[in-house]
Order: sequence, then C-alpha cells, then structure tokens
Amino acid sequence: QLALSQRRLAARQRPAPTCPPVPGGLADAFDAQLPFTLTDGQREVGEVLTRDLAQQHPMNRLVQGDVGAGKTIVALRAMLRVVDVGRQAALLAPTEVLAAQHVRTLRELLGPLARAGELGFSDDTAELATRVTLLTGSLGAKARKQALLDTVSGAAGIVVGTHALIQDRVEFAELGLLVVDEQHRFGVEQRDALRGRDGERTPHLLVMTATPIPRTGAMTVYGDLEVSALRELPQGRSPIATTVVPVGEKPAWLDRAWGRLREEVAEGHQAFVVCPRIGDDAPSAGEDVAEDPDEPERRPPLAVLDIAPMLASGPLEGLRLGVLHGRLHTDEKEAVMRAFTAGELDVLVATTVIEVGVDVPNATAMVILDADRFGLSQLHQLRGRVGRGSAPGVCLLVTEAPAGTTARERLDAVASTTDGFELARHDLELRREGDVLGASQAGRRSGLRLLSLLRDEQTISDAREEAWRLVADDPALSRHPGLAGMVAEIVDDERAEYLEKA
Repeated sequence: QLALSQRRLAARQRPAPTCPPVPGGLADAFDAQLPFTLTDGQREVGEVLTRDLAQQHPMNRLVQGDVGAGKTIVALRAMLRVVDVGRQAALLAPTEVLAAQHVRTLRELLGPLARAGELGFSDDTAELATRVTLLTGSLGAKARKQALLDTVSGAAGIVVGTHALIQDRVEFAELGLLVVDEQHRFGVEQRDALRGRDGERTPHLLVMTATPIPRTGAMTVYGDLEVSALRELPQGRSPIATTVVPVGEKPAWLDRAWGRLREEVAEGHQAFVVCPRIGDDAPSAGEDVAEDPDEPERRPPLAVLDIAPMLASGPLEGLRLGVLHGRLHTDEKEAVMRAFTAGELDVLVATTVIEVGVDVPNATAMVILDADRFGLSQLHQLRGRVGRGSAPGVCLLVTEAPAGTTARERLDAVASTTDGFELARHDLELRREGDVLGASQAGRRSGLRLLSLLRDEQTISDAREEAWRLVADDPALSRHPGLAGMVAEIVDDERAEYLEKA
C-alpha cells in the first residue's frame, strides 16, 4: 500500500491539461439532446470525472461497471468536456471490430454534434460540433492519410483506434484525455506509450472495465488508480436467463438448446453461437482457466470452422448463418458485423472476438459451446451481448464437465447471478488473487502474505488509507526509515516499473 501510494502521489505531481466545464458547450448540448435519462450512477461518476478533468494533475481513474451499465455514455461525456476546451480525446479499443463499433455508437449518440465539417451540414448546433475519427492499422492508404491529418490538425475531437494509435508517427494536436476500454487487453507498455506523450503534460487517463478479472479486482483495492463503480443498469435493459446444459449427463439437452435458438429466430430475433477455437490452430479463446489436474485429458476444443457447417446442414438448417473470428481480414469482419447488425443474418457463429462491445439489440439468444473452456469473466462478458434490447435474453452454457468439478462450479456460479461484482468474488474464491504487484495473473499461490482479498477487505482498505496519509505527509518516507526499507525490500525494480506503467 505504501508503494502504491508513492506511485499515486508521483502521478499527481505531473502537470496535466486542465479541462474545466464550458457552460453552453458541446457537453451541455449533448446532455440536452439525450433521448433517455441518465442513471444516478452515471450522473455521479460524471460529476467525479468533471472534477478530475478540471484539476492540474492527471486524472488516473478506473470506472468499473457491469456489462450494460452504460460506461460508454460516461466516457463520451468526459471526452466532450475535453473537446470543449479545444483538446482531443483518444479512445483505445482492444480489437478493430470493437473500435469500429465504438465509432458507430459515438456517432449515433452524438447525431448532428459529430458532423463537423461535413458538406451541406447546417444545424443550430453546427458551431459546437466535432468529428469522430477511426484510426486502425488496416485502413486503406487514403482513409489512413485523412485520419492522420484529422488527428494532427485537431479537426477530430475524438479519435478511436487500437494499437495503431500508439505508433510513433501518430501525432495529436493536443491530447487531453486517454480512454482505455477493457484495461486488461492492453499491455502496460502500450498504454504508457500514449499516456507519456504531448511534451511535458500527461493526458488524463480513464480506464473502463466490465470484466471481473482477478488482477483488476485486486488492483481495485490495492492499485494507484482511483476507482468509481457503476452498479445500476439503465432502464429498458432486459433480464438474461442463464442455464447450464450438461451434455455429458443429459445429451438430449443439446437438441433442446438448438430448438430454443430456432424459437428465438422464429420470433424475429437473432442469436450467437460461440466456440473456443477458430479451427486448424491453437485455442483462440484466450483461455484463462487452468486445466484441472484431477480431470482426464480432454478432446480438443470445438472450433468455429467445424461447427458452422455442421449447424448449417444439421440443427440450424435453413437459417442464415455467418462466421466471425480473428483470422478474417478486417473488411470481412466489418461486412459480417454490418450484416448481422442489419438483420441480414440469423445466427453468428463466432469466437470471443464478440466478447466486448458488440451491441446488437435484436440478439436475444447465445449458445456457448465448451463453456468450461472459458474463464468466468469471459462468460460474463459474452453473455452481456444478448438482452440488450426490449426482449429478454437467454444464454445456454454447453459443457461436458461433470457435476462436482471446479469447471462445473464456475459455470454454476455464472448461471446463479448476472451481477458482475458478485461474480468477481466467485472468481477470486476459485482462482485466488494472483500476484498484485506483478504481471502474473492467476494461480494456486497468492502473492499476499497472510491476508486474503476476500476475508480482509476492511483491513486492506484501512491500510490503504493509512499508507496514503503517511505518504502525503512524508513522500520519501525519510522520517520512517523502517517502512522505507520494507517498501524497498518488497518492491524490486521490475515490480516498481510495472506499477509505474500500470
């Protein structure tokens, strides 16, 4: 806690671009045109972000919201505060599919406010409007040149991209805010590369996550990020019913699962089928579940390229099927997602490329094959892709894992609640906290000595407050040589660098 408090203090001492509210500006115009009411949580977090952005030291905040809690709106309102004072905001997404989805969503939410500079555009809000630009590695030469020009000139108030944004030749007119979507999918060095630009000033940092991964849960309590949480779902979100389909014990249930999916399509809805592998390759789920040493060796995970034709000629014959996975070219991925979003496909057979950010309100059903091959956080994220409209969602977790195994316990936990914060506790119980001060994720041994993140939350919280009080008064701990020695002993150079960048 002392080491993290020292990092937090050092971050606060860096200069940052101040972005105070601008009455009657773009952010206010956006709020005025919203067709729905913000939740209390969205308003509260928004007020916190507004205060953070107005200060002279960099904001370093994690917004943890459950799947569907409305984090995108919160981030957009913060980005508009930055644009209002003539600076830019960058939104980093983990995949090109998600980056393109974000651009569509932001433009739809902003409406005329995102149409700055368009020919023939005339509106009462034209003088306030900005531009949302997509910048990814696979853009064509002409589109990329225009995106780079919009970015360096400042014409684009909001720039959305992936790792391409971090390349050295991408220059911003003045970057005021960096928003990182799904923190754990970017390496700390990648985030640091963009955050450390813009001469002397450090852009504000907003990290958004809906994923209850162990390190995020632990860093939430231990970390040098300030933390805000969105716990309530916006009005209109529909419930999701989750059921475990134990095909090892009840093979007939799989036929019923396909029948259930066909019923949803017959009612005019759409569905996902998720597999852990693409096919002819290593597992592509980013499997974060260690194999249980007590279980016998298992067959290879099911693959999209095998399952899609089997479904097309079998239980889903006659339905319009599409395939989506990471090996498709970006243009192909985009075309498939557009077709699915437009309702031209009934069922999308995919890998976890759909795990975060994909928003198709008409999709109401999901069948996850070999569900025990995915981590709990992945299952929760995947499930969040359905039930995003007015119709309720259904998620079926198909598994051969026998009752009583750890794998089955994990699936039962997912089926028992849709509360991501509760699932985070289940995840920590099943997987332990991981190494809080380093890069290792999960394992049987915890880096925490004597304390448990679950049992000793209050003790850890008290330690955090006491550590901050000590460091605020004595940053180098020069008046506390014993504590300084303990910090030096615990946090070696490698871990100190990890904390600095994380």
